[in-house]
Amino acid sequence: MYGFLSAIINLRYSSLEQQAKSTLSMRDISITFPGVYALSHVDFDMESGRIYALIGANGAGKSTLMKVLSGVNSHYSGQVLINGKEVEIRSPKAAKELGIEIVYQEVDVALTPTLSVAENIMTNVLVNKMGKKQFVNWNSIRSAAREALGRLGVDIDVRKPISDLSLAEKQMVLLASAARERCKFLILDEPTAPLSNTETENLFKVVRYLAKEENVGIVFISHRLAELFEICEHITIMRDAQVVKDMEITPDLTINQIVEYMLGRKFDEVYEKKIVPIGEMVLELDKLTEEKERVKDISLGVRSGEIVGIAGLVGAGKTELCKTIFGAYRSSSGTVKLKGRNITSRSPSQAVKRGLALVPEERRKEGVIVVDPVYANITISALHKFLNKIRFVVKRRQLEATGKVIQELGIKTPSKHQILANLSGGNQQKVVVGKWLVSDADIYIFDEPTKGVDVRSKHDIFKLIEDLAAQGKGIIYASCEFSEIITIADRAYVMYDGGIVKEVKVSESSEKELLYYSTGGN
Repeated sequence: MYGFLSAIINLRYSSLEQQAKSTLSMRDISITFPGVYALSHVDFDMESGRIYALIGANGAGKSTLMKVLSGVNSHYSGQVLINGKEVEIRSPKAAKELGIEIVYQEVDVALTPTLSVAENIMTNVLVNKMGKKQFVNWNSIRSAAREALGRLGVDIDVRKPISDLSLAEKQMVLLASAARERCKFLILDEPTAPLSNTETENLFKVVRYLAKEENVGIVFISHRLAELFEICEHITIMRDAQVVKDMEITPDLTINQIVEYMLGRKFDEVYEKKIVPIGEMVLELDKLTEEKERVKDISLGVRSGEIVGIAGLVGAGKTELCKTIFGAYRSSSGTVKLKGRNITSRSPSQAVKRGLALVPEERRKEGVIVVDPVYANITISALHKFLNKIRFVVKRRQLEATGKVIQELGIKTPSKHQILANLSGGNQQKVVVGKWLVSDADIYIFDEPTKGVDVRSKHDIFKLIEDLAAQGKGIIYASCEFSEIITIADRAYVMYDGGIVKEVKVSESSEKELLYYSTGGN
């Protein structure tokens, strides 16, 4: 699915002519949202032909800064200069015309789910044609989209609606769309989050080629700090809406030093797992098969106080398994038992009533309502707890419960009333997790819960999960980050091609073993 290199090389230009070196400078950039100073007098410099890491803890301002550059956050103050000449970037169209492209972390924000793959890849062409009232040759549009995906090594039906794609496939569509545009500067916001190790390596080859051979300046935003040493040359670190360090990446720079700059204090990156008593079996799956056979013959068990890892690469079936247990996908055979009772759910609402909770991978699409305030999102999964005698919701109780969750998870928000869309991606993820704290479920299912969060937030989430286990809850922790499985889980099941291929005791296993079985090892 993912032969990126031949792909973007051929997609970008019809000629092999090198671009001239270009420089980009942002000077004294500031921006505010309701109750939040999101950027405070930020300077940022880059030039074409180089790869820049832009990092910071959740809410530091890195994505906000890049949204200024890509024209999404138009109400900024300060200057943007390209080749020394001041430019105005007050819309995404203006950014594109200046040669600036962005691939967003939240793919559903950048794609239109009701349109086809071809329409999403060829959006700019379609907008131009329709604006000029020109005839649209749909065969040509689909052919061009198919060619773009084909050169990326991706086989997706271009007539298919975006809503039917997996997260990894959506990322491929975004990359194909961005690669078609003639750009001087490319912003990649958490591009490797939905990718497997092999796909990440291929992406790195493309990034290096674009920078060194095509003179594209690339901004690489990632919470996977080890990646930065492999792909980037320069690093800019943000904290509390400001730049706190701007330097070249040298051999003597360490991850611990970077984390200290991010957090403003020393931080022990090693997480020590809490020992929790493990009790009776609370969840049992017996030969569970999803109706479209995206997962097949799944048998596993979870005990009270136990954290069970579901390890596997992108596309192995982890998300599909989580959704099948939760009733979002229907099962065609097999059983799900909670405390010995059959609870095979036909819908998520049934699953919640029966004591299940799911923290989904696609948080903005499935985990939160971004136009609602923080307190409404945190209490939505257990509204019955906040009703008075005449069945009206008591807002005071909602706010009290929200305050406890905000404090426990360290959610960075100026107010319980803040609209969720105004929080950083990592803090939105904490809200997704936090809303289940008030539901008092028996089984908590976490699907890639640390995706897009910084190292401090990751430890906060680990602590929350262990606290739930200490309360006797059963935990399912699905992740393609095998280091996390080894850190947090007691046992793990390895998935490959929709099935379980291995069960391991984590204390006797390793990342290497998990990777071996997840790639089809026998």
